[in-house]
Amino acid sequence: MARIGHRIVVVGGGTAGITVAARLRRKGQIDVAVIDPAVTHYYQPLWTLVGGGRAPIEITARPEASVMPAGATWIRKAAVAVDPDAHEVALDDGTAIGYEYLVMCPGIQLDWNKITGLEQALGRDGVASNYSYELAPAMWKFIRDTRSGTAVFTMPSGLIKCGGAPQKIAYLAADYWREQGVLGRMDIHLVLPTPGMFGVPEFARILEDVAHRYEITVHFESEVTSVAPDRREVTITNHADGTETTLGYDVMHVTPPQSAPDWIKKSALADPANPAGYVEIDKHTMRHIRYPEVFALGDAGSSPNSKTGAAVRKQAPVLVRNLLDAISGKPPGAHYDGYSSCPFLTSRHTMLLAEFDYSMRPAPSIPLIDTIKERRDMYYLKRYGLPALYWNLMLRGLA
Repeated sequence: MARIGHRIVVVGGGTAGITVAARLRRKGQIDVAVIDPAVTHYYQPLWTLVGGGRAPIEITARPEASVMPAGATWIRKAAVAVDPDAHEVALDDGTAIGYEYLVMCPGIQLDWNKITGLEQALGRDGVASNYSYELAPAMWKFIRDTRSGTAVFTMPSGLIKCGGAPQKIAYLAADYWREQGVLGRMDIHLVLPTPGMFGVPEFARILEDVAHRYEITVHFESEVTSVAPDRREVTITNHADGTETTLGYDVMHVTPPQSAPDWIKKSALADPANPAGYVEIDKHTMRHIRYPEVFALGDAGSSPNSKTGAAVRKQAPVLVRNLLDAISGKPPGAHYDGYSSCPFLTSRHTMLLAEFDYSMRPAPSIPLIDTIKERRDMYYLKRYGLPALYWNLMLRGLA
Protein backbone atom coordinates (compact mmCIF):
# COMPACT_ATOMS: atom_id res chain seq x y z
CA MET A 1 0.00 0.00 0.00
CA ALA A 2 1.40 3.38 -1.02
CA ARG A 3 1.87 5.75 1.92
CA ILE A 4 1.95 9.56 1.94
CA GLY A 5 2.52 11.58 5.10
CA HIS A 6 1.36 14.95 6.40
CA ARG A 7 1.81 16.73 9.70
CA ILE A 8 -1.90 17.46 10.19
CA VAL A 9 -4.59 15.49 8.39
CA VAL A 10 -8.21 16.63 8.46
CA VAL A 11 -10.76 13.97 7.49
CA GLY A 12 -13.79 15.71 6.03
CA GLY A 13 -14.23 18.84 3.91
CA GLY A 14 -17.58 19.93 5.28
CA THR A 15 -18.28 22.78 7.70
CA ALA A 16 -16.00 21.49 10.45
CA GLY A 17 -13.12 20.37 8.24
CA ILE A 18 -12.87 23.52 6.16
CA THR A 19 -13.22 25.78 9.21
CA VAL A 20 -10.47 23.97 11.12
CA ALA A 21 -8.14 23.77 8.10
CA ALA A 22 -8.58 27.49 7.45
CA ARG A 23 -7.81 28.32 11.08
CA LEU A 24 -4.74 26.09 11.09
CA ARG A 25 -3.42 27.74 7.93
CA ARG A 26 -3.99 31.19 9.47
CA LYS A 27 -2.00 30.04 12.51
CA GLY A 28 0.96 29.29 10.28
CA GLN A 29 0.64 25.52 9.91
CA ILE A 30 2.22 24.72 6.57
CA ASP A 31 1.46 21.01 6.15
CA VAL A 32 -2.31 20.63 6.44
CA ALA A 33 -4.15 18.06 4.30
CA VAL A 34 -7.91 17.74 3.88
CA ILE A 35 -9.37 14.40 2.79
CA ASP A 36 -12.70 14.68 0.97
CA PRO A 37 -13.89 13.53 -2.47
CA ALA A 38 -16.77 16.01 -2.66
CA VAL A 39 -17.13 18.17 -5.75
CA THR A 40 -19.72 20.42 -4.12
CA HIS A 41 -19.89 22.09 -0.71
CA TYR A 42 -23.38 22.59 0.76
CA TYR A 43 -24.78 25.07 3.27
CA GLN A 44 -27.26 22.61 4.71
CA PRO A 45 -29.04 24.87 7.25
CA LEU A 46 -30.93 26.51 4.37
CA TRP A 47 -32.41 23.20 3.21
CA THR A 48 -35.24 23.64 5.71
CA LEU A 49 -36.12 26.94 4.05
CA VAL A 50 -35.93 25.25 0.65
CA GLY A 51 -38.39 22.58 1.77
CA GLY A 52 -40.64 25.30 3.19
CA GLY A 53 -40.64 27.35 0.01
CA ARG A 54 -38.57 30.23 1.39
CA ALA A 55 -35.26 29.79 -0.46
CA PRO A 56 -34.03 28.32 -3.77
CA ILE A 57 -31.90 25.19 -3.55
CA GLU A 58 -29.21 26.54 -5.89
CA ILE A 59 -27.89 29.11 -3.41
CA THR A 60 -26.98 26.37 -0.92
CA ALA A 61 -24.26 24.85 -3.14
CA ARG A 62 -20.82 26.05 -4.21
CA PRO A 63 -17.82 24.23 -5.67
CA GLU A 64 -15.72 22.52 -3.00
CA ALA A 65 -12.63 24.03 -4.63
CA SER A 66 -13.95 27.52 -3.83
CA VAL A 67 -13.95 26.89 -0.07
CA MET A 68 -10.73 24.87 0.25
CA PRO A 69 -8.23 26.98 2.24
CA ALA A 70 -5.31 28.32 0.23
CA GLY A 71 -2.18 26.31 0.87
CA ALA A 72 -3.98 23.24 2.20
CA THR A 73 -3.38 19.95 0.38
CA TRP A 74 -6.69 18.63 -0.92
CA ILE A 75 -6.77 14.83 -1.14
CA ARG A 76 -9.78 14.14 -3.35
CA LYS A 77 -10.46 10.62 -2.16
CA ALA A 78 -12.76 9.05 0.42
CA ALA A 79 -11.46 7.80 3.76
CA VAL A 80 -12.51 4.20 4.36
CA ALA A 81 -10.59 3.23 7.53
CA VAL A 82 -8.36 4.66 10.22
CA ASP A 83 -5.62 2.97 12.24
CA PRO A 84 -4.66 5.27 15.11
CA ASP A 85 -1.92 2.91 16.30
CA ALA A 86 -0.19 3.12 12.91
CA HIS A 87 -1.12 6.83 12.50
CA GLU A 88 -2.75 6.08 9.14
CA VAL A 89 -5.95 6.83 7.26
CA ALA A 90 -6.80 4.42 4.44
CA LEU A 91 -8.37 5.77 1.25
CA ASP A 92 -10.68 4.15 -1.27
CA ASP A 93 -7.91 3.95 -3.89
CA GLY A 94 -5.65 1.84 -1.66
CA THR A 95 -3.46 4.73 -0.55
CA ALA A 96 -2.57 5.24 3.11
CA ILE A 97 -2.21 8.76 4.48
CA GLY A 98 0.11 9.02 7.46
CA TYR A 99 -0.24 11.78 10.03
CA GLU A 100 1.35 13.27 13.11
CA TYR A 101 -1.96 14.81 14.19
CA LEU A 102 -5.44 13.86 13.02
CA VAL A 103 -8.67 15.85 13.03
CA MET A 104 -11.77 13.72 12.49
CA CYS A 105 -14.82 15.49 11.09
CA PRO A 106 -16.31 13.30 8.35
CA GLY A 107 -19.88 14.28 9.18
CA ILE A 108 -22.80 12.06 10.01
CA GLN A 109 -24.44 9.15 8.21
CA LEU A 110 -28.11 9.21 7.20
CA ASP A 111 -29.55 5.77 7.98
CA TRP A 112 -32.60 5.81 5.71
CA ASN A 113 -32.71 2.01 5.81
CA LYS A 114 -33.37 1.96 9.57
CA ILE A 115 -37.05 2.78 8.90
CA THR A 116 -38.74 -0.12 7.11
CA GLY A 117 -40.15 0.92 3.73
CA LEU A 118 -38.80 4.47 3.83
CA GLU A 119 -36.33 4.21 0.97
CA GLN A 120 -39.09 2.98 -1.35
CA ALA A 121 -41.32 5.90 -0.36
CA LEU A 122 -38.87 8.79 -0.70
CA GLY A 123 -39.52 11.32 -3.42
CA ARG A 124 -43.00 10.16 -4.36
CA ASP A 125 -46.59 10.27 -3.14
CA GLY A 126 -45.96 13.17 -0.79
CA VAL A 127 -42.88 11.80 1.05
CA ALA A 128 -39.63 13.76 1.13
CA SER A 129 -36.97 15.12 3.48
CA ASN A 130 -35.01 18.34 3.95
CA TYR A 131 -31.99 16.23 4.89
CA SER A 132 -31.22 15.72 1.19
CA TYR A 133 -30.26 18.27 -1.48
CA GLU A 134 -32.34 16.34 -4.02
CA LEU A 135 -35.38 15.87 -1.80
CA ALA A 136 -35.76 19.32 -0.23
CA PRO A 137 -37.27 20.88 -3.39
CA ALA A 138 -39.66 17.92 -3.62
CA MET A 139 -40.76 18.63 -0.05
CA TRP A 140 -41.86 22.12 -1.03
CA LYS A 141 -43.72 20.78 -4.09
CA PHE A 142 -45.61 18.27 -1.94
CA ILE A 143 -46.52 20.92 0.65
CA ARG A 144 -47.60 23.38 -2.04
CA ASP A 145 -49.75 20.79 -3.82
CA THR A 146 -51.50 19.59 -0.65
CA ARG A 147 -54.75 21.41 0.12
CA SER A 148 -56.34 18.97 2.56
CA GLY A 149 -55.64 15.72 4.37
CA THR A 150 -53.11 14.41 6.86
CA ALA A 151 -49.55 15.71 7.21
CA VAL A 152 -46.93 13.87 9.26
CA PHE A 153 -43.58 15.28 10.38
CA THR A 154 -41.15 12.85 12.02
CA MET A 155 -38.06 12.86 14.20
CA PRO A 156 -36.04 9.72 15.07
CA SER A 157 -34.53 8.80 18.40
CA GLY A 158 -30.82 9.42 18.87
CA LEU A 159 -28.67 12.40 17.93
CA ILE A 160 -29.28 14.04 14.56
CA LYS A 161 -28.07 17.03 12.59
CA CYS A 162 -30.01 20.07 13.80
CA GLY A 163 -32.46 18.60 16.28
CA GLY A 164 -34.95 21.39 15.56
CA ALA A 165 -35.25 20.74 11.82
CA PRO A 166 -38.09 18.18 12.13
CA GLN A 167 -40.19 20.83 13.88
CA LYS A 168 -39.20 23.76 11.68
CA ILE A 169 -40.64 22.25 8.51
CA ALA A 170 -43.88 21.44 10.32
CA TYR A 171 -44.31 25.09 11.28
CA LEU A 172 -43.34 26.39 7.85
CA ALA A 173 -45.85 24.07 6.20
CA ALA A 174 -48.61 24.89 8.69
CA ASP A 175 -48.08 28.61 8.23
CA TYR A 176 -48.21 28.21 4.46
CA TRP A 177 -51.50 26.33 4.72
CA ARG A 178 -52.76 29.07 7.06
CA GLU A 179 -51.84 31.74 4.49
CA GLN A 180 -53.66 29.73 1.81
CA GLY A 181 -56.76 29.45 3.96
CA VAL A 182 -56.67 25.65 4.10
CA LEU A 183 -55.14 25.02 7.55
CA GLY A 184 -58.55 23.97 8.87
CA ARG A 185 -58.61 21.16 6.30
CA MET A 186 -55.26 19.78 7.43
CA ASP A 187 -54.72 17.20 10.18
CA ILE A 188 -51.08 17.78 11.21
CA HIS A 189 -49.06 15.32 13.30
CA LEU A 190 -45.60 15.85 14.77
CA VAL A 191 -43.86 12.68 15.98
CA LEU A 192 -41.12 13.31 18.58
CA PRO A 193 -39.02 10.74 20.49
CA THR A 194 -38.61 13.15 23.40
CA PRO A 195 -40.94 13.70 26.39
CA GLY A 196 -41.24 17.40 25.56
CA MET A 197 -40.90 19.86 22.69
CA PHE A 198 -37.30 20.74 23.54
CA GLY A 199 -34.72 20.06 26.23
CA VAL A 200 -34.52 23.69 27.43
CA PRO A 201 -37.74 24.58 29.29
CA GLU A 202 -37.70 28.27 28.31
CA PHE A 203 -37.79 27.36 24.63
CA ALA A 204 -40.04 24.33 25.06
CA ARG A 205 -42.85 26.53 26.41
CA ILE A 206 -42.75 28.75 23.33
CA LEU A 207 -42.75 25.76 20.99
CA GLU A 208 -45.75 24.29 22.82
CA ASP A 209 -47.62 27.50 22.04
CA VAL A 210 -46.54 27.33 18.39
CA ALA A 211 -47.80 23.76 18.01
CA HIS A 212 -51.05 24.72 19.70
CA ARG A 213 -51.45 27.73 17.40
CA TYR A 214 -51.34 25.48 14.34
CA GLU A 215 -53.47 22.78 16.02
CA ILE A 216 -50.70 20.22 15.60
CA THR A 217 -51.11 16.87 17.33
CA VAL A 218 -47.79 16.03 18.97
CA HIS A 219 -46.88 12.39 19.64
CA PHE A 220 -44.29 12.43 22.44
CA GLU A 221 -41.85 9.58 23.20
CA SER A 222 -42.70 8.14 19.80
CA GLU A 223 -41.15 7.61 16.40
CA VAL A 224 -42.08 6.29 12.99
CA THR A 225 -40.76 2.74 12.68
CA SER A 226 -42.14 1.73 9.28
CA VAL A 227 -43.69 3.18 6.14
CA ALA A 228 -46.12 1.39 3.84
CA PRO A 229 -45.87 3.49 0.65
CA ASP A 230 -48.44 1.43 -1.26
CA ARG A 231 -51.07 2.27 1.38
CA ARG A 232 -49.60 5.68 2.30
CA GLU A 233 -49.48 4.69 5.96
CA VAL A 234 -46.90 4.96 8.74
CA THR A 235 -46.54 2.97 11.93
CA ILE A 236 -45.81 5.09 15.00
CA THR A 237 -44.31 3.29 17.97
CA ASN A 238 -44.72 4.78 21.44
CA HIS A 239 -41.58 3.88 23.37
CA ALA A 240 -43.16 4.74 26.72
CA ASP A 241 -45.81 2.02 26.60
CA GLY A 242 -44.85 -0.03 23.53
CA THR A 243 -48.08 0.63 21.65
CA GLU A 244 -48.22 1.03 17.88
CA THR A 245 -50.49 3.36 15.93
CA THR A 246 -51.11 3.31 12.18
CA LEU A 247 -51.63 6.70 10.58
CA GLY A 248 -52.43 7.53 6.97
CA TYR A 249 -50.66 10.45 5.29
CA ASP A 250 -51.09 12.71 2.31
CA VAL A 251 -47.79 14.49 2.81
CA MET A 252 -44.90 13.53 5.09
CA HIS A 253 -41.50 14.93 6.00
CA VAL A 254 -39.19 12.23 7.32
CA THR A 255 -36.02 12.85 9.31
CA PRO A 256 -33.84 9.73 8.98
CA PRO A 257 -32.06 8.06 11.91
CA GLN A 258 -28.41 9.09 11.98
CA SER A 259 -25.08 7.76 13.24
CA ALA A 260 -21.34 7.96 12.68
CA PRO A 261 -20.12 6.65 9.30
CA ASP A 262 -19.84 2.85 9.36
CA TRP A 263 -16.06 2.86 8.89
CA ILE A 264 -15.67 4.98 12.02
CA LYS A 265 -17.93 2.67 14.02
CA LYS A 266 -15.53 -0.16 13.19
CA SER A 267 -12.43 1.80 14.16
CA ALA A 268 -10.50 2.06 17.41
CA LEU A 269 -11.48 5.73 17.58
CA ALA A 270 -15.16 4.98 18.18
CA ASP A 271 -16.67 5.37 21.61
CA PRO A 272 -17.14 1.76 22.79
CA ALA A 273 -20.01 2.78 25.06
CA ASN A 274 -22.03 4.37 22.25
CA PRO A 275 -23.59 2.14 19.56
CA ALA A 276 -23.87 5.17 17.26
CA GLY A 277 -20.09 4.94 16.96
CA TYR A 278 -19.00 8.56 17.35
CA VAL A 279 -15.33 9.46 17.83
CA GLU A 280 -14.64 9.33 21.57
CA ILE A 281 -13.44 12.76 22.68
CA ASP A 282 -13.26 14.85 25.81
CA LYS A 283 -16.32 17.07 25.53
CA HIS A 284 -14.41 20.17 26.65
CA THR A 285 -11.07 19.84 24.83
CA MET A 286 -12.20 17.99 21.66
CA ARG A 287 -9.20 15.67 22.12
CA HIS A 288 -9.53 11.90 21.86
CA ILE A 289 -9.76 10.12 25.20
CA ARG A 290 -7.25 7.38 24.29
CA TYR A 291 -5.22 8.80 21.39
CA PRO A 292 -3.78 12.22 22.32
CA GLU A 293 -2.72 13.08 18.76
CA VAL A 294 -6.32 12.70 17.53
CA PHE A 295 -9.02 15.39 17.77
CA ALA A 296 -12.60 15.53 16.52
CA LEU A 297 -15.42 18.02 16.19
CA GLY A 298 -18.71 18.45 14.42
CA ASP A 299 -21.30 15.79 13.82
CA ALA A 300 -18.97 12.77 14.16
CA GLY A 301 -17.65 13.71 17.61
CA SER A 302 -19.03 12.17 20.81
CA SER A 303 -19.52 15.51 22.61
CA PRO A 304 -23.15 15.62 23.79
CA ASN A 305 -24.01 19.03 22.33
CA SER A 306 -26.56 19.51 19.56
CA LYS A 307 -25.03 18.75 16.17
CA THR A 308 -25.19 22.14 14.45
CA GLY A 309 -22.99 24.52 12.51
CA ALA A 310 -23.24 26.90 15.46
CA ALA A 311 -21.59 24.26 17.65
CA VAL A 312 -18.82 23.81 15.09
CA ARG A 313 -18.18 27.57 15.08
CA LYS A 314 -17.44 27.43 18.83
CA GLN A 315 -15.65 24.07 18.75
CA ALA A 316 -13.21 24.95 15.95
CA PRO A 317 -11.16 27.62 17.78
CA VAL A 318 -11.00 25.41 20.88
CA LEU A 319 -9.77 22.43 18.88
CA VAL A 320 -7.19 24.47 16.97
CA ARG A 321 -5.81 26.03 20.14
CA ASN A 322 -5.57 22.64 21.85
CA LEU A 323 -4.02 20.97 18.81
CA LEU A 324 -1.36 23.68 18.63
CA ASP A 325 -0.78 23.26 22.36
CA ALA A 326 -0.26 19.53 21.77
CA ILE A 327 2.29 20.27 19.05
CA SER A 328 4.12 22.54 21.51
CA GLY A 329 4.00 19.91 24.26
CA LYS A 330 1.58 21.92 26.40
CA PRO A 331 -1.66 20.76 28.07
CA PRO A 332 -4.91 21.85 26.39
CA GLY A 333 -5.48 25.55 27.00
CA ALA A 334 -8.98 26.04 25.61
CA HIS A 335 -12.35 24.85 26.85
CA TYR A 336 -15.63 24.23 24.96
CA ASP A 337 -18.73 24.78 27.09
CA GLY A 338 -21.16 22.94 24.83
CA TYR A 339 -22.59 26.03 23.15
CA SER A 340 -24.99 25.36 20.33
CA SER A 341 -27.96 27.07 18.82
CA CYS A 342 -31.08 26.02 17.02
CA PRO A 343 -32.80 28.66 14.88
CA PHE A 344 -36.43 27.51 15.17
CA LEU A 345 -38.47 28.85 12.27
CA THR A 346 -41.90 29.21 13.82
CA SER A 347 -43.59 30.70 10.75
CA ARG A 348 -42.67 31.86 7.27
CA HIS A 349 -41.61 35.20 8.77
CA THR A 350 -40.48 34.57 12.36
CA MET A 351 -37.80 32.65 14.21
CA LEU A 352 -36.94 31.65 17.76
CA LEU A 353 -33.18 31.57 18.29
CA ALA A 354 -32.57 28.87 20.89
CA GLU A 355 -29.03 29.21 22.24
CA PHE A 356 -27.83 26.93 25.04
CA ASP A 357 -24.82 25.02 26.36
CA TYR A 358 -24.04 21.86 28.33
CA SER A 359 -26.06 23.22 31.26
CA MET A 360 -29.18 23.12 29.01
CA ARG A 361 -29.95 26.69 30.01
CA PRO A 362 -30.38 29.67 27.65
CA ALA A 363 -27.01 31.10 26.57
CA PRO A 364 -27.87 34.20 24.50
CA SER A 365 -25.00 35.66 22.50
CA ILE A 366 -26.56 38.72 20.83
CA PRO A 367 -26.42 41.84 23.05
CA LEU A 368 -29.52 43.93 23.73
CA ILE A 369 -31.91 41.59 21.87
CA ASP A 370 -34.37 39.30 23.64
CA THR A 371 -34.00 36.12 21.61
CA ILE A 372 -36.18 34.04 23.94
CA LYS A 373 -39.24 34.81 21.84
CA GLU A 374 -40.34 34.64 18.23
CA ARG A 375 -38.88 37.51 16.21
CA ARG A 376 -39.11 38.71 12.62
CA ASP A 377 -35.56 40.12 12.67
CA MET A 378 -34.28 36.67 13.64
CA TYR A 379 -35.91 35.26 10.51
CA TYR A 380 -33.83 37.63 8.39
CA LEU A 381 -30.74 36.58 10.35
CA LYS A 382 -31.50 32.96 9.44
CA ARG A 383 -32.29 33.62 5.79
CA TYR A 384 -29.58 36.14 4.95
CA GLY A 385 -27.22 36.88 7.87
CA LEU A 386 -26.08 33.39 8.81
CA PRO A 387 -25.37 32.25 5.23
CA ALA A 388 -23.23 35.37 4.69
CA LEU A 389 -21.38 34.69 7.94
CA TYR A 390 -20.83 31.09 6.86
CA TRP A 391 -19.47 31.64 3.36
CA ASN A 392 -17.50 34.84 4.00
CA LEU A 393 -16.13 34.43 7.50
CA MET A 394 -16.56 30.99 9.09
CA LEU A 395 -15.17 28.91 6.22
CA ARG A 396 -12.24 31.32 6.00
CA GLY A 397 -11.35 30.83 9.65
CA LEU A 398 -12.41 34.34 10.60
CA ALA A 399 -15.51 33.66 12.72
